[in-house]
Amino acid sequence: MSPRATPVAVRRPRMWLVAGAALAAAGAALAQQGMEFIPDGGRTLALEIFGDDPERLAELAARDLEAADWREMIAEEAGEDEELDETRIATLASYLAINFPVEAAAELAEMEAEALPDALPRDGKDLAVRHCQSCHGLFSGYLSHDRDATGWTQTFSAPFHQEIPMSDIEIETFANYSELNMPLSIEDVPPAWRF
Repeated sequence: MSPRATPVAVRRPRMWLVAGAALAAAGAALAQQGMEFIPDGGRTLALEIFGDDPERLAELAARDLEAADWREMIAEEAGEDEELDETRIATLASYLAINFPVEAAAELAEMEAEALPDALPRDGKDLAVRHCQSCHGLFSGYLSHDRDATGWTQTFSAPFHQEIPMSDIEIETFANYSELNMPLSIEDVPPAWRF
């Protein structure tokens, strides 16, 4: 066999690995499209409320505050913003208390504003969209459930959920977001997602 020839038995698994990786990447890019009906998570809300100034976000990302302190700061920042209801404030405060300080907070100051969303930790919505539709319907398996944070955390005890690659911080982020924002009523979910 020539040094350049690769046996078919070796080429085929490589081909499937490459194809699988390409499909996974495409799926991740498409995952958030059409999910606007799901309430925003903390990462999105942080950029909405505090803006996308890299130096400001770097300063905030270095803070280590409790949720109550974040709530106070968010309320001051938002002022009279009528769209920022109690649930959105609680969602953002919870996200910040769990995920900040960010280890590489100083690096945020050097980034372009467009890069900031990807530099911040994933929020509860990000994690739900990324992981909750790979095994079951999004509505029947996630959006329609009413649990507290402990109940959401306990779902990761199930053998099939133990396989999900999430850190303890991500699980806590997901559980707190889900407690605050779920369940959604069926009327709030587009027909295509009601399964």
